[in-house]
Amino acid sequence: MTQSISYNEPLLHYASGSHEREMLQQAIQELKGQVLEIPQLIDGKEIFSNDRHEIRPPHELAHTLGYFHQGTSEHIQQAILAALKAKGNWMNKSIDERCAVFSRAAELLATKYRFKINAATMLCQSKNAYQAEIDSACELIDFLRIHVHFYKEINNIQPYSPEGIHNYSEYRPLEGFILAITPFNFTAIAGNLPTAPALMGNTVVWKPAFSQIYSAWVIMQVLQEAGLPDGVINLIYTDGSETGEIVFAHPEFAGLHYTGSTQVFDHLWKSISDNLPHYKSYPRIVGETGGKDFVLAHPSANVQALSIALIRGSYEFQGQKCSAASRAYIPKSIWNQVRDRVLDILTQVKTGSVEDFTCLVNAVIDERAFDKIMSYIHFAQESKDAIILAGGTGNKEKGYFIQPTLVQVSDPMHRLMQEEIFGPVLTVYVYEDVAFEETLQLVNTTSPYALTGALFADDEQVIQEVLIKLRFAAGNFYINDKPTGAVVNQQPFGGARRSGTNDKAGSLLNLLRWTSPRSVKRNFEPPHHYDYPFMKL
Repeated sequence: MTQSISYNEPLLHYASGSHEREMLQQAIQELKGQVLEIPQLIDGKEIFSNDRHEIRPPHELAHTLGYFHQGTSEHIQQAILAALKAKGNWMNKSIDERCAVFSRAAELLATKYRFKINAATMLCQSKNAYQAEIDSACELIDFLRIHVHFYKEINNIQPYSPEGIHNYSEYRPLEGFILAITPFNFTAIAGNLPTAPALMGNTVVWKPAFSQIYSAWVIMQVLQEAGLPDGVINLIYTDGSETGEIVFAHPEFAGLHYTGSTQVFDHLWKSISDNLPHYKSYPRIVGETGGKDFVLAHPSANVQALSIALIRGSYEFQGQKCSAASRAYIPKSIWNQVRDRVLDILTQVKTGSVEDFTCLVNAVIDERAFDKIMSYIHFAQESKDAIILAGGTGNKEKGYFIQPTLVQVSDPMHRLMQEEIFGPVLTVYVYEDVAFEETLQLVNTTSPYALTGALFADDEQVIQEVLIKLRFAAGNFYINDKPTGAVVNQQPFGGARRSGTNDKAGSLLNLLRWTSPRSVKRNFEPPHHYDYPFMKL
């Protein structure tokens, strides 16, 4: 096998006065100057309906970006039929033909569509310029490019052929169609979940989160321009429970590619299990779900590096990352220094519109998220075991803004240390330095999740000890770095326990889940007699 490609799409930084900043601001204004009518796309046809829903920026509720046209059960059925109809021609294309489509899509995103996809993500999902750049441009480009590379590597994995025999492995797609259910928080994930199975020859029904449809539509525009045949990926905006009911009852349902909440994933898994006798094959279930991601500091930790990691890991994109730092364990000996530096930085952090490039923090995705996050903050305010050191306020008059909130608790099993909040709330437990070993056990057992975690320590012996003792506490583990920001082709992403199936997005491992290999033996010298040498007298 060849080595992985050794580069990632270079990041643009959008510094003041830069050409890229000017182009991005222009793209934002162009999108804000339109009111889009966004259809479903089934079998290459745009499907409009009478059930229109407004799309508004979470940070600017007075502005209407456009309307999406919600689908019905009939559209779910149409999407399934379109995927099955397209399957034969798509899976019979050569590897090079399929790879070419997604390579072209990557180049289009890197050039013609770069500022449009970033602007759409900023406006629809309230990401600042840098967060949009690393997500909707660079990460999605990297997904597409590295998957093409890995697909070719997979096809080079072939068995031994002795003289007179040709053995080979054929990496077939799954038999049937795939359902991709994608989240609001990462445009790259929304693009990756349908395209990874499609690259392997599968056809897909794609249901994005309603709050991400605006940028999902741009992804489909890119794929169509790149030459993706009609019906290979069918984009629908339908009710979640209705979609599951219809899809999971279909005998040719072959797999689920999912990112979202643990509770929904549990329900989907059970629904699939209940329908097992009806399927042609056992469906593949690949899911990345929740997290209650930790930062553990040792007394030897660098205070400045730790403080910056807590700010960036907890509050970038308003904490709406499955990997966001949500609970921290800080030794008493350095806590006062860490607290003072974090509080000082928070006085400088601005919260506001994505169009104000001086804002690090923007709006949470919608009113439901706002209310849920604020309920945790109110719980902390009323809890005798918690004190709010910073933030603790929110306002949803003009946008869904919540100030970055820092909570200190005296109970390591406090509710805010255990439950996923998915917002800009970091909860800290301060432990006695001599209780480091006991704290390792707390980190490992407090939460049911095991997605990401970070250790800050300068003591190499401690680092090696923690790597062993927290082996199963996180699927992505960081040493002296924040627990967010996994890069495709550098840190394949995914966790276990209640955080999902750990099939590592952005790796060869994930692509293998969308294949059903066939072993073929061709014998050039077949035997012509039934008996064997041992049978001779």
